[in-house]
Amino acid sequence: MSLNVSLPPELESRVRAHVASGMFGSASEVIREALRLFESYQSVQGAALATLKADIEQGQADKRAGRVAPLNIDAIKAEGRKQRSARAAA
Repeated sequence: MSLNVSLPPELESRVRAHVASGMFGSASEVIREALRLFESYQSVQGAALATLKADIEQGQADKRAGRVAPLNIDAIKAEGRKQRSARAAA
């Protein structure tokens, strides 16, 4: 299959630079690799989004089941200070 693509000057310059570097034999190879990387990136993004959605659902399920408590920053700070003092004393 043959396909002609118009690129803005900046992208054309970048494609030519990649070919000139010797990493790629032609502009077509540069574009093919860019598309492979783009598809890989989209796959990773999709997996990350699915994980995030599952984490949110787990949090909502924990809240519905009563497995969460209000965040008490003062208690967290006090515990941290207690542990720091214990380490300093040791």
